[in-house]
Amino acid sequence: MQSESTDILTLDNVKTLVDDFYGKVRDNALLAPVFNDVIKDNWQSHLEKMYTFWQTILLETPTYSGSPFLKHAKLPIAKEHFDTWISLFNQTVDEHFTGEKASEAKWRAAKMSEMFQYKLDYYKNNPAQPLI
Repeated sequence: MQSESTDILTLDNVKTLVDDFYGKVRDNALLAPVFNDVIKDNWQSHLEKMYTFWQTILLETPTYSGSPFLKHAKLPIAKEHFDTWISLFNQTVDEHFTGEKASEAKWRAAKMSEMFQYKLDYYKNNPAQPLI
């Protein structure tokens, strides 16, 4: 934990958030098996993508392109996975950062979690629909 909390203002701040958060994910009994099954030994590549994702969202630097939902659509995940994910994310933000961007990061993560859950539920209940 940093001795002084600051806001998320630089790429180094984003990397601190991403690295610490995914360290928690990798140690979590519920989330680690899901992530490790997909990512295997390509964690560094995944972290690099997450740096660009959060850099694009929080620092408004367009470094990420892609469709995150499709990569998650067929994973064996349920509400408890999302609840654990958002809890670890918020914990990580609070351990390192305070300020407007820190609050925005937690808000955006919560909205992504809600949207992913909604879409996953929709596709589970409508299997004939193509994934978007």
